[in-house]
Amino acid sequence: MATPKEEAPVLVAFTIDFETGGLKCQTSACTQIAIHATRLDTFEKIGTYQSYIAPYNRKEIAGATKKRKVLKSKYDDEDEISMDYEQKALEYSAITMDMLESYGKPIETVAQEVIQFMQDNTPKCPRNMKPFLIGQHIAFDEGFLCQMMEYAGLMGELKKVLRGDEDFYGHWHPLYVDTITLGQLALCHLPNVNSYKLEIMCENLGIDLDDAHDADADVSATTNVAAVLTQRMRSVGGEYDGELAISKAEKSRKHFKI
Repeated sequence: MATPKEEAPVLVAFTIDFETGGLKCQTSACTQIAIHATRLDTFEKIGTYQSYIAPYNRKEIAGATKKRKVLKSKYDDEDEISMDYEQKALEYSAITMDMLESYGKPIETVAQEVIQFMQDNTPKCPRNMKPFLIGQHIAFDEGFLCQMMEYAGLMGELKKVLRGDEDFYGHWHPLYVDTITLGQLALCHLPNVNSYKLEIMCENLGIDLDDAHDADADVSATTNVAAVLTQRMRSVGGEYDGELAISKAEKSRKHFKI
């Protein structure tokens, strides 16, 4: 009697995007986060999370050494200084301080909810098939994700749910795939492509991008870019005839009734 064939584990990735108060993850604030959980065989969206993040101050994070002061104020507690909220960055994302104060959650709460969201959307699988991250210029977003988790003391929990490795200095980083790199591999042979910004790649790939520079809309577009490029890879030689899911997200501004 033949042994029943085991079903292959379902692979999941988390597409992530931050809006921030500046470009430096060491000192700039997280202002908005959006994450989509996607199963990679079909690119079906299986879960979404989004939140604004209330204004917060710098503080010493867990595990920071005296030589490497990250998010640490040189002042006493009563003189804590805010994370950076640069006006140019806020205008870029159309986020105001009033919005953050009215709709934002404490960063520690958001970090806990992000961990819970990832746990809830991770099927049982071997360690080498744990989820990884997808993003547009994701090294930027990964830095802010690590800031958030270090701030909340939850890096250990993030390591449990995502694949990743330690760098030369012993700092752990999650594994990620950058859609800019995927786009360059797929589109650099075209003579009219000279930029790999999200809006331009969406235009070249026939993907709708509404409400650009809103975290949730950018996540939808980024996931769709990955899906279209994956479809092309799977269609080499005409051997793959399946269709991958392409989603269109509602504008999150409507979600927050702004």
